[in-house]
Amino acid sequence: MAVVIPMFNEEQGAARCVAEVTAVLPKLGRRCRLIIVEDGSRDRTFEVLEQSRRDADFTLVRHDGNRGYATALRTGAAEARRLGYDYVLFMDSDLTNPPAHIAAFLPAIDSGADVIKGCRYCSGGRVEGVLWWRYLISRIGNLLVTPLFGIGVRDATNGFRCIRTEVFLSLPYTERGFASIMEELYWAKRRGCTFANVPTTLYNRSESLRRSSFSYKPATFYKYLRYAFMAAFVLAPSSKQREKHDRPLAA
Repeated sequence: MAVVIPMFNEEQGAARCVAEVTAVLPKLGRRCRLIIVEDGSRDRTFEVLEQSRRDADFTLVRHDGNRGYATALRTGAAEARRLGYDYVLFMDSDLTNPPAHIAAFLPAIDSGADVIKGCRYCSGGRVEGVLWWRYLISRIGNLLVTPLFGIGVRDATNGFRCIRTEVFLSLPYTERGFASIMEELYWAKRRGCTFANVPTTLYNRSESLRRSSFSYKPATFYKYLRYAFMAAFVLAPSSKQREKHDRPLAA
């Protein structure tokens, strides 16, 4: 399993993120690798990451300019495939996703699930320190889209998730930003993927870091909701159709 973390203008938290994730991975008892995608930051993020490589073993890939969240994930997944990892686990660099919870994904990986979502809203999951109105928007939104997707995923908007590398790289994304999280589920449903939920916690982003670039504008809600409504009209493909999509891509 490769842990892929995109970073953009995260110089204050980059070193801590690397230290905490690389401290967890050796304890998992299997071959793992941290892959950081430095997405053309305009601050000292890349320099901080270069310094971190003196004390931590991880892979660093750099974009020559900011290409966006979705592209950074695809870059990281492509590197994971090159290194021979069957699964990619995506998490945020601000440690709102606890590195200790990476281990919780392993049973679902071992069971063969294609898409494994960290879940704040199932038994054992929770949210801590997040502003009430942000929590309310997220909770109501997930209550709305869960039946529309119809795939058993109970926290569709959570970016803390793990996916088969080949499945992820085969999905024809069009979104550049965070809405790709929802588009991902839409395409995965169309491909007949299997899904699993893993209880996890979301913590509030530290005030010492720059403000999150996530927007609560109406256009954001529209992008998120449209894939859920589109998915409501999707029937899972037959096993033969799924085999066609599961064929390995050329490197």
